[in-house]
Amino acid sequence: MAFKNHPFPRRLRYALNGVAHGLRSEHSVQFQAGAFVAVLVALAVLRPRPVWWALVLLASALVVAAELLNTALEELADHLSPAEHPRIRLVKDCAAGAVLVAVLGALGVAVAFAVHIVH
Repeated sequence: MAFKNHPFPRRLRYALNGVAHGLRSEHSVQFQAGAFVAVLVALAVLRPRPVWWALVLLASALVVAAELLNTALEELADHLSPAEHPRIRLVKDCAAGAVLVAVLGALGVAVAFAVHIVH
């Protein structure tokens, strides 16, 4: 069932269902969402310039998005190949690697922000 031609409210509901599934079923999505909330609180307390809001929120959102894509790929891979398979393992490892790259980028933004706050 392709949903690209469905009305926007229905497509939005599909997206929110995906986020809800990730939050219910994946500890890593739960952790990253919790970290995202902590980042929002820190930004509200520290009140940095708008450019820092943008950088920190973008980096944080990319990590959560990467976690959700990783969850989607794992669900699909497990559905298509419930048994262990080296190629499926590689797909899952690459998806996990994408999350790692996003997290490292977000940590780089966090370090730059911390240096900015200290100076």
